This record gives sequence, structure tokens and C-alpha cells, in this order.
Amino acid sequence: MRSTFGLRETVPIPLGADWDGGWRCGDVVLSPVADHARAAWSAKVRETLTADGVRIARPVRATDGRYVVSGWRADTFIGGSPEPRHDEVVSLSMRLHAATAALERPRFLVQPPVAPWADVDVFVAADRAAWEQVPLKAVKGQFEAVTDDGRTSVELIGQLATLRKPVRSPDQLVHGDLFGTVLFSGSEAPAITDITPYWRPVGWAAGVVVVDALSWGGADAELIARWEDLPEWPQMLLRALMFRLAVHALHPRSTAEALPGLVRTADLIRLML
Repeated sequence: MRSTFGLRETVPIPLGADWDGGWRCGDVVLSPVADHARAAWSAKVRETLTADGVRIARPVRATDGRYVVSGWRADTFIGGSPEPRHDEVVSLSMRLHAATAALERPRFLVQPPVAPWADVDVFVAADRAAWEQVPLKAVKGQFEAVTDDGRTSVELIGQLATLRKPVRSPDQLVHGDLFGTVLFSGSEAPAITDITPYWRPVGWAAGVVVVDALSWGGADAELIARWEDLPEWPQMLLRALMFRLAVHALHPRSTAEALPGLVRTADLIRLML
């Protein structure tokens, strides 16, 4: 595989979760790919995308010009590691999405989840649950919560759905998984190594960062108020929370330990509605 990307003379070094289980080979990182279409799309976008104050890992094409080969992709290595600099991640989100606003909606984002489910289908179904009129209707008959925390998540989603109001913020291409994936290195600009695409409002993507940071990142409750000027902020947070609860209910590797943080965040968001 290394020779396919022109990396014959290097000794691979494992990088762990920061690079999706990738291996550093000199100035290039080889990473396994979960979904070919999304990985190829991300590589093509990152090849030319520029965003103010954001370092972006550029794809390295294979010797035949492909972005993805046999379930692997290659990217330029960028130094740094995730840090609990939550406000900076939200700020990066806004700058990044100013740059992605002109991107077209990829065809794969229109496709519904299909059984047997892969990981990506879980996130597609969870995303739709936060926006469809009847949450989790799209997976009715395919999914049943079998654990206490799973059933609690489904019940909470139903309660939160009654608090939704229509929103006018336009959908666009956003990165929906920035928490824990932005790399920091001292005073250098923060960096991203990939783009996890969703077709949702910019405020929703920022809301996912805040929900994640409050639930699992040790963020202070004032993080919500510091970004309250974002358009339709309470409703964006509500939908971001419903999305994360749906992921928790649907994902086979979810653990009961993840739910209490989401419940605490739900209490904070309810105070805004």
C-alpha cells in the first residue's frame, strides 16, 4: 500500500485516533477509510479549500491519481493534538463554513440509510431524526432500543421534539464532527485532517461542538451563552442534542456512561427554550 502512494522508503509510525487509526510515513499519513465515497469527496474538497486561520491536511494522490485505494487514503501530516479549547473550535467552525458555503450537496447525502447498517448509516439516521417530523420514523421497524440507556435516549428525543420550532437558517455543506478532531499546536492555527459532511445550517454544526463539549469535554455551562448571537441558537442546539441522543440510541458501540452527560446538557438547553 505504501508503494501505491509513493512511500517505499519510510517506516510507518502509528498515530492513533487523532488520524482515524492512521500511520505516519515521513510527511504523509496513511489512514483507513470507512466510506469510499465520503473519503474521496473529502480529499477532492481539501485539495483546494482554504479557510481563514485554519490549517487543512491536503490529500496525497496515489501514483495512478486516485484519492482512495483499497480502503486507504493518504494526507499530508499536520502537527498537533486535540485540546479542550472549545471556543476556538466553535470559532474555527464558523470560519471553515464560510469557506464551504459555495460547495454543492454531495449525492451521497441524499441517500437514506440502508440495512445492513454501516457506521455511516447510523449517523445518517441520527441526523434525520433531529429534523424529521416524527423522530426515528426513518428507521421504524429496523431498530429497537434494547438497553435502558437506549430507551431513555429515545424517550428524551420524543420529549425534546415537542420543543422544536420552524427554523429559517439555510442548509449548506458543514463539517459535523469537529469536537475532538481539531488539532492544536501552540500558537499555530488549528488544523483539520478531514471533513465529515452534513447538509445542515452553520449554527447546527456549531451546536454539535457545544453539545459534545458540554456532555463529554468538561466545558463550562457559559459556553452556551458565549455563542448566543448565532442565528436561531436555541433551536440549533436542540437539534444538535437530538442528533447526539439518536446516535447514542442507534450506535451498537454506545455505552451507558455516555448518557448522563447528554442528560445534563439537555437540562441546560431546556432552560433556553
